[in-house]
Amino acid sequence: MASSYQQHKQGISVDQEVSSFSGEEKGLLQSSSGMPLGKKARPTSAQGRIETQNIPSILTETGPGRGAAGHGLLRQNGLQLSPEVPSAGGSELGEERTVKSTNPEWLERELLRQEHRRHSFPLREGAKLNTQHRRICNPASTLSKLKIEQKVSLESLTKLKLAFEDFEKAGTRSLGLPQFRLTIKKCLGLRDISDTQIRELFMKIDYSGQGSVEWDEFCTYMQLEYTKKEELVVRSKQAAFALPASMKPLSHGEPILRIHPTADGMIVTVREDGAVNYWSSKLQLRKSKSVFHERPIGRKPKWATDFITMPQYNKLIIGTGDREIQLYELSSLEPYCQLNSLETVPLKLDYCYTGPDECAIVYGDAQGCVNIILMTSVGETLRLWKKLPKVENVPSIGIDHAVQSPNMTYIRWKVHQDWVTKVKFFQSFPAVVSTSNHEASALVIGCILPSTNIEQQMREIKEVCREGKLKKATFGLGNPQHRAACDQTVFSIYKGVITFDFCTVNNLLVTGGMDRLIRMWNPYVPGRPTGILKGHSAPIFHLHISTEDSRIFSVSTDNSARIWDIQAQCCLFAAHPKASLLRGDLSACLYSSAVKGLYVATDSLALLSLKTKAEPQGCYIMSHKEAVLCCGYSTEFRQVVSCTEGSVIKVWDVDTGNQVFEYGGAHGLSAITCMTFDPKGRRLVTGGRDGCLKIWNFNNGHCLKILSREDGDLRDAEICDCSYLQVHRNAFVMSVGWARRIDVYLDSPEDTRHVQRPQPSWQDDLKRGHREDILCIAQCPPCLLATGSYDGEIIVWNLVSGHIQCRFLSPLPPQADEAQTVDRSVQSLVFLRSRAIDAAFSSAASLLSSGTEGQVHFWNVLNGGKFLLSFTASRLQQQITKLAVTQDDGLLFAADDVGYIYVYDIKHCALTLQQKPPQTVNFWRAHISSITGLQMIENEQVLLTSSADCTVRLWSILGEFIGTFGQPERWSLHTASSWKHPAVPYEVLIDPLSLPSHSMLDGKMTLSDVLSSESTEDTGTESESLNKVRYPLPSFSDREIEAEINSPFHPQHGKWLRHEIFKHANKTPNHGGPKAYHTLKYFDVADAPTTCEKPDLSLAGIDPFIASSVDEEPAGI
Repeated sequence: MASSYQQHKQGISVDQEVSSFSGEEKGLLQSSSGMPLGKKARPTSAQGRIETQNIPSILTETGPGRGAAGHGLLRQNGLQLSPEVPSAGGSELGEERTVKSTNPEWLERELLRQEHRRHSFPLREGAKLNTQHRRICNPASTLSKLKIEQKVSLESLTKLKLAFEDFEKAGTRSLGLPQFRLTIKKCLGLRDISDTQIRELFMKIDYSGQGSVEWDEFCTYMQLEYTKKEELVVRSKQAAFALPASMKPLSHGEPILRIHPTADGMIVTVREDGAVNYWSSKLQLRKSKSVFHERPIGRKPKWATDFITMPQYNKLIIGTGDREIQLYELSSLEPYCQLNSLETVPLKLDYCYTGPDECAIVYGDAQGCVNIILMTSVGETLRLWKKLPKVENVPSIGIDHAVQSPNMTYIRWKVHQDWVTKVKFFQSFPAVVSTSNHEASALVIGCILPSTNIEQQMREIKEVCREGKLKKATFGLGNPQHRAACDQTVFSIYKGVITFDFCTVNNLLVTGGMDRLIRMWNPYVPGRPTGILKGHSAPIFHLHISTEDSRIFSVSTDNSARIWDIQAQCCLFAAHPKASLLRGDLSACLYSSAVKGLYVATDSLALLSLKTKAEPQGCYIMSHKEAVLCCGYSTEFRQVVSCTEGSVIKVWDVDTGNQVFEYGGAHGLSAITCMTFDPKGRRLVTGGRDGCLKIWNFNNGHCLKILSREDGDLRDAEICDCSYLQVHRNAFVMSVGWARRIDVYLDSPEDTRHVQRPQPSWQDDLKRGHREDILCIAQCPPCLLATGSYDGEIIVWNLVSGHIQCRFLSPLPPQADEAQTVDRSVQSLVFLRSRAIDAAFSSAASLLSSGTEGQVHFWNVLNGGKFLLSFTASRLQQQITKLAVTQDDGLLFAADDVGYIYVYDIKHCALTLQQKPPQTVNFWRAHISSITGLQMIENEQVLLTSSADCTVRLWSILGEFIGTFGQPERWSLHTASSWKHPAVPYEVLIDPLSLPSHSMLDGKMTLSDVLSSESTEDTGTESESLNKVRYPLPSFSDREIEAEINSPFHPQHGKWLRHEIFKHANKTPNHGGPKAYHTLKYFDVADAPTTCEKPDLSLAGIDPFIASSVDEEPAGI
């Protein structure tokens, strides 16, 4: 199988504690899941068992549960499962977190109960819980922990600045940790700030480890952290259209008036000439018909102005230029009836179902009026209209006759001074919203019916007293009525409004018009918009608010479409006409939430579909959205860092699995292929496919340095691996990759250059170095460095002199031929440091490398270098992608290309030339794709893995699944009951490669082969067991039965009954053993002839046509 590299190149005090809890946390403490506080527990319950064994603390006395796999073998080999391994480098933050908890037993139990745990706390019989000493953090302080950066206000920031200025006046420009701690506590005034939190913040700011912090550094850290968080919010809301748009050419004709969805998922379009088309969601034409009646030659043809559907009554409403509102059957498009003789031409239509058999039809006209038709008993009314005389083959009724019906109310409001550009009826208000290009009345939210006006009534009473008659306001035909000021809200907008949309969920109104601006309004505050979105260079034609996505979709008359975020008020994506290929005059638009796309009608009908990433299913948990290419662990901050193919870096808390920080675009659009930490664990070094190395303060996303070659040398210069090492007092960053050279960069705090070039290459590297791409690098202090390349060559270097110490070539597998093309690439290297620096192991293997077909090779590098041992680590003979060893070089962890992890005991392996392969300790499948990161966290005895399946996971050293970073439930690293174990990742469980191996599943045998083999076995043993009972029969003597019956403790006669039943039986009793069908026999059926003779029933004494008594003897006997 070709390696992933090859595929890529061809194409990552208790009261004080309780008082500090929030109200929600106190409620959780008061409502325990088991029983009230103070009440004794059952001895058989988990809580009772804990109390019985007098365990003072759950969290301090227990460790991870141990599985059976590999347990005995580890003990036999003398390997300690959870030793107290000192941390390399010694983390101050880690030492602070190792303080043993002094909380009472009940508090820790309640704190643990509020966690989302999978299963109950395991207490195995005979387990010596008090022998396991675990380093844990205080659970109460962890629960109430909040980052100091989240508590800094503007007032406290001002106090901090004044405090730094006071120190500067006193001659101290930078503050050490004690001064910084006192200043933070004094200025912030927060009682719940712990020294651990202050020390952690200090180390984040002091990334170089100088031991002091200045005011400028503090401000830079805070500003960059919040900037990256804002970028994260915007990046998480990214949206884009798939370009170019899907096109459906239209025949030449009139423009499309509107695009409207139907209840069955289709869309309907109507042209000005009356052509109605039904389309599928993928723009496939389903039906087409012209609904207008042909007129005689010489008469002006009828033209449509707008349309809307009545889904409850299966009707299509079309407004015409002849001042008509026509109704058609929605399914057959046959004319049903029409309402004619309107006051003006209906330009814009809307429909709303207001109640059982009630509806409202609203239209705006060219005189700026909003016309409202309220109908009751709609079905009966429409049936009556259908029986009226026809005009141009359509039953017709005039508006003046229709308003006389008690089932119809007609209201006409004078709203605008220009024609209506859009009108919409909202039942939730209820109100009608209409727009026009008139600035003074650009958008009006008005009532449907006039409200009670006391002043108006008093004015009418005075007129009655003066004139002696009552003047009653009537609503109907004639001059339109003007709404009272209290009945409408008027928005005055520059250059008017062409389109709008309103969201009742967010209470948001958006408008767009000729001034090319999108304004966001509170509908109750017409004086000033809440936000203005700028970006369009042409008048706004269409607006839509997507409630489920909190986005605004807009289209302008130059065929440009944009996506906006409502909260951030920023543009997420812009689709220009050159990219979307939209041509012609824009005539209609529709956003469909069902298909997640925008329909646009120009010279053609187009669909701009949203790019949607496949969301993981309910049981799938992803750490990233892209493939994870590398991961690492910072001992200083107890954090895990993972990097992806999408150039995204995430920081995780190893104690809980929660995400701490994230920033993207680390290497632009290039993937991050490798990473490492500086010795202090405060800075992150990443390498990418852009050929650059970058040094980061990963706690706030601050890029400190860029390490790269000259700009002309970056072509095909992907960084494959990198390492941070110290030689004497100097620190270096080394990288290898497609450039086939070892690039060495000096990391000096005195060098203030942001972009740094590598040092001159070693002479041996230039003359005798690798001839193929270098894929991996490994170091062994103080002076050894090993590199492996794509052609299988391994070179061991002397770091001090830069000379080659020895070189090897990975051997071929035993069955491979020299002429055969075999992938010999070296994907991973690891030194056995305890052997490499000890003269007693001068002849033993001290370097391990991955080889072909899942092999691992052992090499000696001290005495000139030689090959010692090779074994197949992957049971599936897959490429080994990562290798890792424990600190004492006792266990080897090997990860392959299909997600399996293998554990081998190598403590006594390859000490001499003649050695047996290492013994397998354990193996399990951790991922469903290639494992790209593998690291042993010694001080916690856990294993960190990452994979191309977009996940980062944590495992115990025995393969127990702790969890996936990013999962909803957080874990406690030192509480095994919070782990996912004994469960496994869901995708691993259902993956076909995880199924057990069987010859039939592997395709080596068919069903007929299995059946034939079974029949052969049965035939061979049938003759021997023909007269034998397959299962032994129960045997009881009469004396035993009699004694059993006479026994005073004999409750029933079951045994005697069984004896009588099976005394002479030749079959197996059904008492939990084989079932009845197990004793069934089968016989081969002989082939029957095509013709058969009639049987002579007289031979058997049977005549079916003659009835005989039972006592009669048969004839012939």
